[in-house]
Amino acid sequence: MSWTKQVTILFFFLSVSVQGFTQEKAEVRLIELMDEVPVMGLSVAVVKDGELIYERAFGWKEEGKVPLSTTDIFRIASISKSFSATSVMQLVEKKKLSLDDDVSDLVGFAVRNPKFPDPVITLRMLLSHTSSINDSEGYFTLDAINPAQNPNWEKGYNDYAPGKGYQYCNLNYNMTGAIIEKYSGERFDQYVRGHILAPLGLYGGYNVGELDASSFGWIYEYKPDSAKFTLSPAAYAPRTEEIANYQFGYSTPIFSPTGGMKISAPDLARYMIMHMNYGKSGGVKIISKKSSQIMQTPLSSEENYGLALWKTDKLITGHELVGHTGSAYGLYSAMFFDPDEKFGIVVISNGCDPAYEEGFNRVIRESVNILYEELIKL
Repeated sequence: MSWTKQVTILFFFLSVSVQGFTQEKAEVRLIELMDEVPVMGLSVAVVKDGELIYERAFGWKEEGKVPLSTTDIFRIASISKSFSATSVMQLVEKKKLSLDDDVSDLVGFAVRNPKFPDPVITLRMLLSHTSSINDSEGYFTLDAINPAQNPNWEKGYNDYAPGKGYQYCNLNYNMTGAIIEKYSGERFDQYVRGHILAPLGLYGGYNVGELDASSFGWIYEYKPDSAKFTLSPAAYAPRTEEIANYQFGYSTPIFSPTGGMKISAPDLARYMIMHMNYGKSGGVKIISKKSSQIMQTPLSSEENYGLALWKTDKLITGHELVGHTGSAYGLYSAMFFDPDEKFGIVVISNGCDPAYEEGFNRVIRESVNILYEELIKL
């Protein structure tokens, strides 16, 4: 055997040994974190140099009975918004929509801030939470903002003009889902599955009834006062009756375009790689580089929020990351990446202490930093 080949083999085994050691350190630290603070389960995935290098699940899928697996899927909450925004950009590229379209024309009823009736509320404003719309009248139905259905619709608008302020609003994205439906000609859940998930080879979706219930990572809400976890079955509640009476282009919020995606941590990481590569992954183009850059460019300097993706330098010291968080029913999630250095981290907890530190759930924040320090910062 040549000297060069011997060195190559030695380098390979050293690399494998180092990688195994760093993974073990990461796992020890994550387990210590879960011993220190209440955590039901934790599923993580790490991308380095544009490749998925690590995935692992800890804790319980079903409390005390079934361990969590990396193939288990979760309702990831507000990270779901990026799937809706990605869908919009696909339709913009096909010239079926424009980001500057008047939302009133798109949804079929007047969407105007009564305090500022002249400025048009655009699709871009919905996606960037600068529409001046709020969730005070609810967001599980478009009736909340429809003057013909809600006598209190005016309360659903803030005291600043559209485009002149920022307020995070779930109704923005449930309206967006209805728009996607009307202008694609496909039911929202089926559009996302066919145009994003399937091309990337990912398992998941918005329709509970079309997913394998045995793969659900059950979600638990932690009550600090009692120090106990409570199951949140509503996270995966079937919507059979609502779907049977579906009104195309209006009933869309039952799928929750704002927060209803169900997907595993590794598959969410694979989706993240697409955004990290500005619209492409594994030879598959989901959106153009221009569309991807638009999504990642903040429109609100107040919150550094683009179109369902925001920038933050407060998660990992020394890095400005792009991504989104999610929280609902007791679940906490995060998907953040560095498009320049080609690394990213996905962390999902199906139940943990709800305490926050510097704008992030403590468990999610510490898990992200552990994974960065042990698996990326080498």
